[in-house]
Amino acid sequence: MLTTVIEKLKLHFSNSILDVREFRGETTICVNKADIVKVCTFLRDDESCSFNYCSDVCGADAYAPENRFEVIYNLYSLSYKHRIRLKIFVDESDLHCPSVISVWPGANWPERETYDMFGIIFDGHNDLRRMYMPEEFEYFPLRKDFPMMGVPDSIPLPRK
Repeated sequence: MLTTVIEKLKLHFSNSILDVREFRGETTICVNKADIVKVCTFLRDDESCSFNYCSDVCGADAYAPENRFEVIYNLYSLSYKHRIRLKIFVDESDLHCPSVISVWPGANWPERETYDMFGIIFDGHNDLRRMYMPEEFEYFPLRKDFPMMGVPDSIPLPRK
């Protein structure tokens, strides 16, 4: 069934699909960052795909000079019971990418969490603010260059 989905994506979005990988029965499709909303809308609305549930949006720090960050979308089709993973790359010099909350409103909090931990800015998100860290905190804890012991005196801690 996923081969049909991949073929349809390659047919409709030939310039948007950068790579397709399969590893241990899981399919990952790398998508051009600018086209992620169009691809997601197609995957949700096309009856033969019907990916109507975005189970997670998360980030990863590859710590590479180009395309340092990845945004990963884990999608599930309730109708066909299959999963797919989409991945876009975000360069450190341009931390912006489109939000998919217009496609799946449930992506709201996972996008906020990715913003809070990696600093990736989701354009079009209606409430992009920090979830775990204070708003004035200037660091992003899941980046690989963040010190393992934290930044001394960056957050006032309660006294014992």
